[in-house]
Amino acid sequence: MEEQRNGQEQDINQLLKVRRSKLTELKEEGKNPFTIMKYELTHHSREIKGHFEELEGKTVSIAGRMMSKRVMGKASFCNVQDLQGMIQAYVARDAVGEEEYKAFKKMDIGDIAGIKGEVFRTKMGEISIHASSVILLSKSLQILPEKYHGLTNTDLRYRQRYVDLIMNQEVKDTFIKRSQIIGAIRRYLDGQGFMEVETPVLVPNAGGASARPFDTHFNALDEDVHLRISLELYLKRLIVGGLERVYEIGRVFRNEGLSVRHNPEFTLLELYQAYTDYHGMMDLCENLYRHVAMEVLGTLKITYDEVEIDLEKPFERLTMLEAVKKYAGVDFSEIKTEEEAKALADKHHIHYENRHKRGDMLNLFFEEYVEEQLVQPTFIMDHPVEISPLAKRKPSNPDYTERFELFITKREMANAFSELNDPIDQRGRFEAQEELRAQGDEEANTIDEDFLNALEYGMPPTGGIGFGIDRMVMLLTNSAAIRDVLLFPTMKTRD
Repeated sequence: MEEQRNGQEQDINQLLKVRRSKLTELKEEGKNPFTIMKYELTHHSREIKGHFEELEGKTVSIAGRMMSKRVMGKASFCNVQDLQGMIQAYVARDAVGEEEYKAFKKMDIGDIAGIKGEVFRTKMGEISIHASSVILLSKSLQILPEKYHGLTNTDLRYRQRYVDLIMNQEVKDTFIKRSQIIGAIRRYLDGQGFMEVETPVLVPNAGGASARPFDTHFNALDEDVHLRISLELYLKRLIVGGLERVYEIGRVFRNEGLSVRHNPEFTLLELYQAYTDYHGMMDLCENLYRHVAMEVLGTLKITYDEVEIDLEKPFERLTMLEAVKKYAGVDFSEIKTEEEAKALADKHHIHYENRHKRGDMLNLFFEEYVEEQLVQPTFIMDHPVEISPLAKRKPSNPDYTERFELFITKREMANAFSELNDPIDQRGRFEAQEELRAQGDEEANTIDEDFLNALEYGMPPTGGIGFGIDRMVMLLTNSAAIRDVLLFPTMKTRD
């Protein structure tokens, strides 16, 4: 096996030398492809195939990567791949000329070529281009893999996404859909009167979520700063300032582990709307999902991991108490003390920490028994105040907050509140978070004095919501892991 591997490496090294020799020869002949500045395109592959009746017999100009080539004496075929897919070209010496045909035969798989010619259909029925000109636009000095399937060598796929995009059209389609999804989100929110804004990435206080931040040092000011973990606190400052509907789509950074659902940098959408509450956010969330699915996929019934997800019917709405009672058979409304809650957790073999209070225990039961049941779209509402430091208390039951999370395919897809606008209550919540931090919780919030100062100027009743864009893209592209929807996921550096 070792000898075979060494032999393959020698063969590859020899092929790489041949490619560089070809480049040297081209340069010596004054035909260096890297000096070509531009090439005029008229069409892409899918356009030509989709409008064949209009384009048959007409001259088109395409460009792309040569993925295969069959040389047969005075005439040859090649397949060229562009943004939209693949198209065949018929290259004959009599049509392109002897010199150009000779140059074409020296081209390698992976080279970028420009092809001009008439659209026709071969005897085998394949829509093709009868080339009148073939130009080498860029020389490939590397060798494309023969097989590059998603189930093999996934590490290389993620590290060298450019090769993955070349070899796997479905990967390219996923990222095209990702762009379309983000565009559809923007169009929907703009149509609802929201204003897109930008807020700082480097912040003195990384708040707005329960997460450990990345820390860095600002040399010019000689101050320690953090990469933001959320967009929330700055967007709320804008609500205070009178911008009634704002949103931001941006990268946030959380110093946590890697998994199929988590990447330390990811794309978050947060929006805030004055004079509404979490019920208004539920309606907006439901309508946004439907709008994006219909615009990008053309259907409200989508398949994820071989399960049909129905976005058309009203999303189920359950309080966290109702969900735990339904799926765990435990009624937390009857549990009045921390001691009772911890005894119940012991009985159900649920691990907890001494600092956890009754509301934390309810959440632990939810995570243990409920999350795995939430496949179809479900809003889980009214979270305990202990785990919701930025949400308004329910007037009817101050131990709980006006908060919801949207779950689809067992994953949290959105998190929303009736936003806490009482600066005195907010200070108390921050102080409780500081106590948790002192007890060793590195994900707890810290006091943000400037944000509290903003609240003291007065923030109107407000609804806010945060969406994980990457998880939405996973759902709408039927992607199993977050790395499949991030062009360049975080990877451990190779030695």
